[in-house]
Amino acid sequence: MSKNNSSEEVILDGIAASAGVAHGRAVVYLQKQLDVPCYDIPEAKIDAELGRFEQAILETRSEITKIRDTIANSLGEGEARIFDAHLLVLEDNALLDEVSSELRSTQKNIEFCFNQVSQRYIAFFRSMEDEYLRERVSDIRDVSRRLLHNLIGMQSVNLGQLATESIIISEDISPSDAADLDRNKLLGFVTDAGGKTSHSVIMARSLRIPAVVGTHDATKRIVSGDNILVDGYEGIIVINPSESRLFKYGKLASERRKRDATFNSFIAEPAQTEDGGSIRLMANIEGIQEMEQVKAMHAEGVGLFRTEGIFLRHHGYPPESVQYKEYRAVVEAAEKDPVIIRTLDVGGDKLIGDENVKEDNSFMGFRAIRFCLSNVDIFKTQLRAILRASAHGNVKIMYPMISGLEELKAANLILGEVKQELLDKGMAFDQLIEVGAMVEVPSAAIIVDLLAAETDFLSIGTNDLIQYLIAVDRLNDEVAHLYDPAHPAVLRTMKAIIDGGNAVGTPVSICGEIAGDPIYAGILLGMGADSLSLTPGLLPEVKYFIRHIKKSEAEALVEEVMRIGDSAEIVRKLEAFRKQALGNLA
Repeated sequence: MSKNNSSEEVILDGIAASAGVAHGRAVVYLQKQLDVPCYDIPEAKIDAELGRFEQAILETRSEITKIRDTIANSLGEGEARIFDAHLLVLEDNALLDEVSSELRSTQKNIEFCFNQVSQRYIAFFRSMEDEYLRERVSDIRDVSRRLLHNLIGMQSVNLGQLATESIIISEDISPSDAADLDRNKLLGFVTDAGGKTSHSVIMARSLRIPAVVGTHDATKRIVSGDNILVDGYEGIIVINPSESRLFKYGKLASERRKRDATFNSFIAEPAQTEDGGSIRLMANIEGIQEMEQVKAMHAEGVGLFRTEGIFLRHHGYPPESVQYKEYRAVVEAAEKDPVIIRTLDVGGDKLIGDENVKEDNSFMGFRAIRFCLSNVDIFKTQLRAILRASAHGNVKIMYPMISGLEELKAANLILGEVKQELLDKGMAFDQLIEVGAMVEVPSAAIIVDLLAAETDFLSIGTNDLIQYLIAVDRLNDEVAHLYDPAHPAVLRTMKAIIDGGNAVGTPVSICGEIAGDPIYAGILLGMGADSLSLTPGLLPEVKYFIRHIKKSEAEALVEEVMRIGDSAEIVRKLEAFRKQALGNLA
């Protein structure tokens, strides 16, 4: 039964992360450790407890078998074999006998006994020196969680197959969760944790669904089945919204639809200022499923193809054939427009494999180009697939998280080896393919002149650049509010990067989330950025804004802002500039 079963409204506050309003049924999705009950069992009921255990094993085996069959049909037997290991855990007589012994000796409920034994097994295998045995930890942990769900009677939510249109309420939504989401039935989502630039928020903006994050306790205040309203503009959630509130939001939605219609009426026009200045507007995507919208929004190509989406959807490292097929599909859909494919950027908030194995400081750890340079086979497989796709259109390669020339040269050396391998096999690819780097690490920003001289283009990844410059982990609830795109250090660094690229004729793009925020479009144009790459759904408003300003005014805005030392004052200046251009539409 809902804990919010009265008719009174309950309002929760969070961070507005993706614009829009959603109204519907809540589905609570919990990923963390289960709260396993503990209570005494009388001697007479021990056999009944063992019966419950056997039934839970049967249910768990059935669930895993179904998942295995689905994976085998969609991805092949190779990918499905991981679930054979999960089934073997359920047939481990030593483990099962130990659970039975634990029950008889402690006379505690079977959930508690099983959890105690499984945690001992996890600790044992984690301590093993043998790598193969250590890898069994993730199998045991996954099976244990699934079996505990069945013992406790909790229904596990399948995000890939939502029963009805739903609003997901979660502690957080990992990138692998996001990859599995049933996008046809997802109305919006709310999370306890997270900030405006988490991967799940980027996904929400891409889908144009409302999202509110950083609520701290939404999963404790909302239960599955609650009637809720999510306001992604103001960052509030309303449980049991009143008729008057729903009427008010209905009117608001109507006004915003009219505003969006005005923006969309200019969508086919060029992104050109009133005095003839221009900037290329490109799209950020994660796969072919977004290309229809990219074309509808008249984006001038793909400025950022986040390839890790493919890896997350396949829950591992897909073979060259799978990657090539996905890259080629996007390239052909783009026709003659450029497609900038970023090489694998895992780590940080994007984990592949065991989601429970995470570095203490993963954003500064073993991620992105560092991971690729240490896993050359995985890197080469991706580069081969990208190069082969380049035979079908205008492809460019971009390396993430380059911190110095050494990494850039090492990546290019591997790329050269892959090119030679393809030449030796007589396989077609663009031999003059352009190669660029993302500038998202302060060290790269400082040596931008050196990087610009060695690359065909640069792209500023503002999401990471901001968190590194201000020392703010953007996924840490305690400091997420300090994440500030308008910080003078951020804007001055971005201008220095653009100036450095322009000095040697190397184009500089902006592909972070601020590229899609209309209040920053003017200043980025004024700084001299060659292009903005943004979520396709945000492109109409940005284009409309650019068409209603003068480049000379944007350049004057930059000069003015560069003299301001307070970020709040900078935001007021940027908002006033936008208001002047958009009037009542702002």
